[in-house]
Amino acid sequence: MSTLSIPSFHPLYEERLHLLDGVAGPSVADTPEIRERRRAFEAPFGEPCLPSVETEDLAVPGPNGAVPVRLYRKPGYQKVAAPALVWIHGGAFMYGDLDVPEADHFSRQMAHRTGTVVISVDYRLCDEKTHLPVPHDDCYAVFTWARQNAGALGIDAARIAVGGGSAGANLAASVALHAGETGQPPSQMLLAYPVVHPTLPPASEELQVALAVTPMAMRYTAEAGDRINEYVMDRPLAGATPYDFPALASDCTKFPPAYIENSEFDELRASGEAFAAQLRGAGVDVELVTARGVPHGHLNAVGSPMLQEAYARFAARLQNGPAHD
Repeated sequence: MSTLSIPSFHPLYEERLHLLDGVAGPSVADTPEIRERRRAFEAPFGEPCLPSVETEDLAVPGPNGAVPVRLYRKPGYQKVAAPALVWIHGGAFMYGDLDVPEADHFSRQMAHRTGTVVISVDYRLCDEKTHLPVPHDDCYAVFTWARQNAGALGIDAARIAVGGGSAGANLAASVALHAGETGQPPSQMLLAYPVVHPTLPPASEELQVALAVTPMAMRYTAEAGDRINEYVMDRPLAGATPYDFPALASDCTKFPPAYIENSEFDELRASGEAFAAQLRGAGVDVELVTARGVPHGHLNAVGSPMLQEAYARFAARLQNGPAHD
Protein backbone atom coordinates (compact mmCIF):
# COMPACT_ATOMS: atom_id res chain seq x y z
CA MET A 1 0.00 0.00 0.00
CA SER A 2 1.31 3.46 -0.91
CA THR A 3 2.69 5.66 1.84
CA LEU A 4 2.51 8.74 -0.36
CA SER A 5 0.31 11.56 0.90
CA ILE A 6 -2.86 12.26 -1.07
CA PRO A 7 -2.49 15.51 -3.04
CA SER A 8 -5.16 18.20 -3.18
CA PHE A 9 -6.48 20.37 -5.96
CA HIS A 10 -5.98 24.10 -5.62
CA PRO A 11 -8.86 25.55 -3.53
CA LEU A 12 -10.26 27.33 -6.61
CA TYR A 13 -10.67 23.96 -8.29
CA GLU A 14 -11.88 22.28 -5.09
CA GLU A 15 -14.80 24.71 -5.02
CA ARG A 16 -15.88 23.48 -8.46
CA LEU A 17 -15.31 19.73 -8.22
CA HIS A 18 -18.94 19.12 -7.23
CA LEU A 19 -19.94 20.24 -10.73
CA LEU A 20 -18.37 17.07 -12.09
CA ASP A 21 -20.03 14.61 -9.68
CA GLY A 22 -21.22 11.61 -11.67
CA VAL A 23 -19.87 12.97 -14.96
CA ALA A 24 -17.98 10.46 -17.10
CA GLY A 25 -15.12 11.26 -19.44
CA PRO A 26 -15.75 13.61 -22.39
CA SER A 27 -18.18 12.17 -24.94
CA VAL A 28 -20.18 13.28 -27.95
CA ALA A 29 -23.14 11.77 -26.11
CA ASP A 30 -23.03 14.41 -23.34
CA THR A 31 -26.46 15.80 -22.52
CA PRO A 32 -27.04 19.58 -22.56
CA GLU A 33 -27.03 19.51 -18.75
CA ILE A 34 -23.66 17.75 -18.67
CA ARG A 35 -22.20 20.17 -21.21
CA GLU A 36 -23.38 23.09 -19.11
CA ARG A 37 -21.72 21.61 -16.01
CA ARG A 38 -18.47 21.23 -17.92
CA ARG A 39 -18.64 24.84 -19.10
CA ALA A 40 -19.23 26.00 -15.53
CA PHE A 41 -16.23 24.02 -14.31
CA GLU A 42 -14.00 25.44 -17.06
CA ALA A 43 -15.25 29.03 -16.73
CA PRO A 44 -12.69 31.79 -16.06
CA PHE A 45 -11.70 32.32 -12.45
CA GLY A 46 -11.39 36.05 -13.02
CA GLU A 47 -10.52 38.69 -15.59
CA PRO A 48 -7.61 37.83 -17.92
CA CYS A 49 -5.89 41.23 -17.45
CA LEU A 50 -4.19 41.00 -20.84
CA PRO A 51 -1.22 43.25 -21.58
CA SER A 52 -1.20 45.50 -24.63
CA VAL A 53 0.82 44.06 -27.51
CA GLU A 54 1.01 44.53 -31.25
CA THR A 55 -0.36 41.70 -33.40
CA GLU A 56 -0.07 40.91 -37.08
CA ASP A 57 -1.89 38.13 -38.95
CA LEU A 58 0.00 36.54 -41.84
CA ALA A 59 -0.25 33.50 -44.10
CA VAL A 60 2.87 31.31 -44.35
CA PRO A 61 3.41 29.03 -47.38
CA GLY A 62 3.26 25.34 -46.55
CA PRO A 63 3.13 21.98 -48.33
CA ASN A 64 -0.62 21.72 -47.71
CA GLY A 65 -1.39 25.36 -48.55
CA ALA A 66 -1.09 28.60 -46.61
CA VAL A 67 -0.79 28.34 -42.81
CA PRO A 68 -2.30 31.26 -40.84
CA VAL A 69 -0.08 32.67 -38.09
CA ARG A 70 -0.34 35.57 -35.68
CA LEU A 71 2.73 37.52 -34.60
CA TYR A 72 2.88 39.16 -31.17
CA ARG A 73 5.33 41.95 -30.34
CA LYS A 74 5.73 44.46 -27.53
CA PRO A 75 4.44 47.94 -28.45
CA GLY A 76 7.10 50.02 -30.15
CA TYR A 77 9.09 46.99 -31.25
CA GLN A 78 11.87 48.15 -33.60
CA LYS A 79 12.53 44.88 -35.45
CA VAL A 80 15.90 44.26 -33.89
CA ALA A 81 17.32 40.72 -33.72
CA ALA A 82 14.98 39.60 -30.94
CA PRO A 83 14.43 36.05 -29.69
CA ALA A 84 11.37 34.31 -31.10
CA LEU A 85 9.00 31.55 -30.08
CA VAL A 86 6.94 29.46 -32.49
CA TRP A 87 3.97 28.58 -30.27
CA ILE A 88 1.40 25.83 -31.00
CA HIS A 89 -1.96 25.42 -29.25
CA GLY A 90 -3.40 22.11 -28.11
CA GLY A 91 -6.82 20.50 -28.51
CA ALA A 92 -6.26 16.77 -29.15
CA PHE A 93 -5.13 17.67 -32.71
CA MET A 94 -8.81 18.27 -33.53
CA TYR A 95 -9.79 21.48 -31.73
CA GLY A 96 -8.54 24.97 -30.98
CA ASP A 97 -7.47 28.06 -32.89
CA LEU A 98 -5.47 31.27 -32.51
CA ASP A 99 -8.00 32.74 -30.08
CA VAL A 100 -8.09 30.10 -27.32
CA PRO A 101 -6.42 31.33 -24.09
CA GLU A 102 -3.60 28.78 -24.41
CA ALA A 103 -2.73 30.41 -27.75
CA ASP A 104 -3.71 34.09 -27.55
CA HIS A 105 -3.35 34.91 -23.85
CA PHE A 106 -0.12 32.95 -23.51
CA SER A 107 1.39 34.61 -26.60
CA ARG A 108 0.48 38.09 -25.35
CA GLN A 109 2.00 37.40 -21.97
CA MET A 110 5.26 36.03 -23.33
CA ALA A 111 5.70 38.91 -25.79
CA HIS A 112 4.99 41.47 -23.07
CA ARG A 113 7.05 39.88 -20.30
CA THR A 114 10.13 38.88 -22.31
CA GLY A 115 10.27 40.94 -25.50
CA THR A 116 10.14 37.70 -27.47
CA VAL A 117 8.42 37.78 -30.85
CA VAL A 118 5.80 35.04 -30.58
CA ILE A 119 4.56 33.34 -33.74
CA SER A 120 1.33 31.47 -32.97
CA VAL A 121 0.40 28.76 -35.49
CA ASP A 122 -3.12 27.97 -36.73
CA TYR A 123 -2.27 24.52 -38.11
CA ARG A 124 -4.79 22.32 -39.92
CA LEU A 125 -6.89 20.32 -37.50
CA CYS A 126 -7.42 16.60 -37.90
CA ASP A 127 -10.80 15.38 -39.09
CA GLU A 128 -12.13 12.68 -41.40
CA LYS A 129 -10.00 13.99 -44.28
CA THR A 130 -6.96 15.48 -42.51
CA HIS A 131 -4.60 13.37 -40.42
CA LEU A 132 -1.13 13.35 -38.93
CA PRO A 133 1.47 14.29 -40.05
CA VAL A 134 -0.34 17.20 -41.79
CA PRO A 135 -0.35 19.36 -38.61
CA HIS A 136 3.36 18.60 -38.20
CA ASP A 137 4.02 19.67 -41.78
CA ASP A 138 2.20 22.97 -41.20
CA CYS A 139 4.11 23.74 -38.01
CA TYR A 140 7.47 22.76 -39.49
CA ALA A 141 6.77 25.02 -42.46
CA VAL A 142 6.23 27.93 -40.07
CA PHE A 143 9.45 27.21 -38.18
CA THR A 144 11.51 27.05 -41.38
CA TRP A 145 9.80 30.22 -42.68
CA ALA A 146 10.75 32.02 -39.47
CA ARG A 147 14.39 30.98 -39.86
CA GLN A 148 14.53 31.91 -43.54
CA ASN A 149 12.88 35.31 -42.96
CA ALA A 150 14.52 36.16 -39.65
CA GLY A 151 15.98 39.42 -40.94
CA ALA A 152 12.66 40.72 -42.30
CA LEU A 153 10.88 39.64 -39.11
CA GLY A 154 13.49 41.29 -36.89
CA ILE A 155 14.33 38.08 -35.06
CA ASP A 156 17.53 36.18 -34.36
CA ALA A 157 17.58 32.94 -36.38
CA ALA A 158 19.80 31.36 -33.71
CA ARG A 159 17.28 32.11 -30.94
CA ILE A 160 14.03 30.67 -32.25
CA ALA A 161 12.40 28.39 -29.70
CA VAL A 162 9.40 26.11 -30.26
CA GLY A 163 6.69 25.28 -27.77
CA GLY A 164 3.10 24.35 -27.23
CA GLY A 165 0.49 22.77 -25.01
CA SER A 166 -0.75 19.17 -25.04
CA ALA A 167 -1.11 18.16 -28.71
CA GLY A 168 0.65 21.43 -29.52
CA ALA A 169 3.55 20.32 -27.34
CA ASN A 170 3.67 17.11 -29.38
CA LEU A 171 3.86 19.19 -32.56
CA ALA A 172 6.53 21.45 -31.06
CA ALA A 173 8.67 18.44 -30.14
CA SER A 174 8.19 16.91 -33.60
CA VAL A 175 9.24 20.21 -35.21
CA ALA A 176 12.28 20.32 -32.91
CA LEU A 177 13.22 16.78 -33.92
CA HIS A 178 12.75 17.47 -37.64
CA ALA A 179 14.76 20.70 -37.45
CA GLY A 180 17.48 18.98 -35.42
CA GLU A 181 17.79 16.31 -38.08
CA THR A 182 18.44 19.03 -40.67
CA GLY A 183 21.16 20.61 -38.53
CA GLN A 184 19.12 23.73 -37.73
CA PRO A 185 17.54 22.96 -34.36
CA PRO A 186 15.52 25.47 -32.36
CA SER A 187 17.27 27.10 -29.43
CA GLN A 188 15.03 25.21 -27.00
CA MET A 189 11.60 23.63 -26.70
CA LEU A 190 8.96 24.55 -24.11
CA LEU A 191 6.38 21.82 -23.63
CA ALA A 192 3.23 22.20 -21.52
CA TYR A 193 1.57 18.93 -20.47
CA PRO A 194 2.78 17.13 -23.62
CA VAL A 195 1.46 13.94 -25.18
CA VAL A 196 4.41 12.52 -27.11
CA HIS A 197 3.70 8.76 -26.96
CA PRO A 198 1.19 6.89 -29.15
CA THR A 199 0.16 4.95 -26.03
CA LEU A 200 0.63 6.48 -22.60
CA PRO A 201 3.48 5.03 -20.51
CA PRO A 202 2.64 3.56 -17.08
CA ALA A 203 1.93 6.17 -14.41
CA SER A 204 4.35 6.55 -11.54
CA GLU A 205 3.14 5.66 -8.05
CA GLU A 206 2.84 9.36 -7.23
CA LEU A 207 0.76 10.00 -10.33
CA GLN A 208 -1.46 7.00 -9.59
CA VAL A 209 -2.25 8.50 -6.18
CA ALA A 210 -3.15 11.83 -7.81
CA LEU A 211 -5.33 10.18 -10.45
CA ALA A 212 -7.21 8.23 -7.80
CA VAL A 213 -8.72 11.51 -6.56
CA THR A 214 -9.21 13.00 -10.03
CA PRO A 215 -12.85 13.04 -11.23
CA MET A 216 -13.47 10.78 -14.22
CA ALA A 217 -14.72 13.83 -16.13
CA MET A 218 -11.09 15.05 -16.20
CA ARG A 219 -9.47 11.72 -16.91
CA TYR A 220 -7.65 10.94 -20.14
CA THR A 221 -7.39 7.20 -19.94
CA ALA A 222 -4.95 5.18 -22.03
CA GLU A 223 -7.89 3.60 -23.84
CA ALA A 224 -9.39 6.98 -24.76
CA GLY A 225 -5.97 8.20 -25.83
CA ASP A 226 -5.47 5.19 -28.10
CA ARG A 227 -8.81 5.84 -29.81
CA ILE A 228 -8.01 9.51 -30.36
CA ASN A 229 -4.51 8.80 -31.65
CA GLU A 230 -5.67 6.17 -34.12
CA TYR A 231 -8.33 8.58 -35.37
CA VAL A 232 -5.95 11.50 -35.91
CA MET A 233 -3.38 9.22 -37.60
CA ASP A 234 -5.97 7.25 -39.60
CA ARG A 235 -3.86 4.16 -39.14
CA PRO A 236 -2.98 1.68 -36.37
CA LEU A 237 -0.82 2.92 -33.49
CA ALA A 238 1.87 0.47 -34.61
CA GLY A 239 2.30 2.64 -37.70
CA ALA A 240 3.16 5.80 -35.73
CA THR A 241 6.37 7.61 -36.65
CA PRO A 242 8.55 10.01 -34.61
CA TYR A 243 6.95 12.93 -36.45
CA ASP A 244 3.58 11.68 -35.16
CA PHE A 245 4.79 10.98 -31.62
CA PRO A 246 8.31 12.28 -30.91
CA ALA A 247 9.05 9.89 -28.05
CA LEU A 248 9.50 7.25 -30.76
CA ALA A 249 12.68 9.01 -31.95
CA SER A 250 15.66 6.66 -32.16
CA ASP A 251 18.21 9.46 -31.72
CA CYS A 252 17.18 11.87 -28.99
CA THR A 253 20.40 13.84 -29.28
CA LYS A 254 18.65 15.72 -32.12
CA PHE A 255 16.35 17.45 -29.61
CA PRO A 256 17.32 20.84 -28.15
CA PRO A 257 17.29 21.68 -24.43
CA ALA A 258 13.79 21.22 -23.04
CA TYR A 259 11.50 22.78 -20.47
CA ILE A 260 8.62 20.41 -19.67
CA GLU A 261 5.77 21.51 -17.41
CA ASN A 262 3.18 18.90 -16.47
CA SER A 263 -0.13 19.26 -14.64
CA GLU A 264 -0.29 17.37 -11.34
CA PHE A 265 -3.72 15.76 -11.88
CA ASP A 266 -3.28 14.59 -15.45
CA GLU A 267 -2.73 11.21 -17.14
CA LEU A 268 -0.54 12.93 -19.73
CA ARG A 269 1.96 13.67 -16.98
CA ALA A 270 3.18 10.10 -17.53
CA SER A 271 4.12 11.02 -21.10
CA GLY A 272 5.92 14.21 -20.07
CA GLU A 273 7.85 12.48 -17.30
CA ALA A 274 8.86 9.52 -19.47
CA PHE A 275 9.97 11.86 -22.26
CA ALA A 276 12.07 13.88 -19.83
CA ALA A 277 13.83 10.70 -18.67
CA GLN A 278 14.37 9.64 -22.28
CA LEU A 279 15.91 13.00 -23.20
CA ARG A 280 18.13 13.05 -20.13
CA GLY A 281 19.32 9.57 -20.98
CA ALA A 282 20.51 10.96 -24.31
CA GLY A 283 22.34 13.82 -22.61
CA VAL A 284 19.76 16.52 -23.44
CA ASP A 285 19.39 19.31 -20.87
CA VAL A 286 15.88 19.01 -19.36
CA GLU A 287 14.07 21.10 -16.76
CA LEU A 288 11.01 19.20 -15.49
CA VAL A 289 8.29 20.95 -13.47
CA THR A 290 5.00 19.70 -12.04
CA ALA A 291 2.39 22.45 -11.68
CA ARG A 292 0.75 21.53 -8.39
CA GLY A 293 -2.96 21.56 -7.68
CA VAL A 294 -4.10 21.75 -11.30
CA PRO A 295 -5.62 19.42 -13.92
CA HIS A 296 -4.64 19.10 -17.57
CA GLY A 297 -4.66 22.31 -19.58
CA HIS A 298 -3.78 24.75 -16.81
CA LEU A 299 -2.67 27.38 -19.39
CA ASN A 300 -6.38 27.79 -20.14
CA ALA A 301 -7.28 28.58 -16.49
CA VAL A 302 -8.11 32.22 -17.20
CA GLY A 303 -7.86 34.63 -14.28
CA SER A 304 -6.29 32.18 -11.84
CA PRO A 305 -3.20 32.67 -9.66
CA MET A 306 -1.97 29.27 -10.90
CA LEU A 307 -1.94 30.64 -14.44
CA GLN A 308 0.07 33.70 -13.39
CA GLU A 309 2.61 31.41 -11.76
CA ALA A 310 2.87 29.35 -14.95
CA TYR A 311 3.34 32.49 -17.03
CA ALA A 312 6.19 33.53 -14.75
CA ARG A 313 7.89 30.13 -15.12
CA PHE A 314 7.64 30.09 -18.91
CA ALA A 315 8.78 33.71 -19.16
CA ALA A 316 11.80 33.02 -16.96
CA ARG A 317 12.72 30.07 -19.13
CA LEU A 318 12.40 32.13 -22.31
CA GLN A 319 14.59 34.87 -20.87
CA ASN A 320 17.19 32.76 -19.12
CA GLY A 321 17.35 29.63 -21.27
CA PRO A 322 18.62 26.27 -19.98
CA ALA A 323 20.03 26.36 -16.47
CA HIS A 324 23.32 24.77 -17.52
CA ASP A 325 24.12 27.04 -20.47
